[in-house]
Amino acid sequence: MKKHSKRYKELLKSTNKEKKIELKEIIDLVKKNSTTKFDESIDVSLRINLKQSKGGDLSLRTVVKLPNGSGKKSKIAVLCESSKVEEAKKSGAEVVGSDDLLEKIGAGKLNFTKLVCTPSMMSKIGKHGKVLGPKGLMPNPKLGTVTNDIAKTVKDIKTGLVEIRNDKDGNLSSTIGRKSFSSEKLLENYKHFIESIKKEKPDTIKGEFIKNIFITSTMGVSYKVKVK
Repeated sequence: MKKHSKRYKELLKSTNKEKKIELKEIIDLVKKNSTTKFDESIDVSLRINLKQSKGGDLSLRTVVKLPNGSGKKSKIAVLCESSKVEEAKKSGAEVVGSDDLLEKIGAGKLNFTKLVCTPSMMSKIGKHGKVLGPKGLMPNPKLGTVTNDIAKTVKDIKTGLVEIRNDKDGNLSSTIGRKSFSSEKLLENYKHFIESIKKEKPDTIKGEFIKNIFITSTMGVSYKVKVK
């Protein structure tokens, strides 16, 4: 049986499953219950309707640019041709390279959390897909990480671009900020995130696309948000 800490049990006392809580109050409670010493992540978790009327299940994978950023720090690597190395270094990426970076990747030296790649280097990186893919590091044109506009892509990632993908049961989650963010900024990020997901609803999905929504912090309890 899973045991909870005294801190967590105290947090549970602040929840009332019978009471309907407004969104702003939920965010205030989540911030209030972020009682650890570090700057906890404020996260939203959704369950979406996967079943399509014309067969098959939906696979949602996209990116959302949060208006107030995510507060998450990314160590970005840029894989590009030799002629673009200097440009990549000026973009603010922490790791930059061409064939030398490919060698490091091949040796398993993945000292970065995001990998941006220029289109001309994709043919060379393909053989490392089995290593990069499971770690979520494989560049993908749909996610904007395969690009010739290195400066813009690096800036977007550093200022709040978050990647979204669902699992086989239709669950997906993302950070919408940190407990140090104001409630207003978290609320704005939340609304933008939900509206962005709604826009991904295919025409073949009937009924509500988002089934349920929960907001929580890294070490806190979750609160269910009313789905309109």
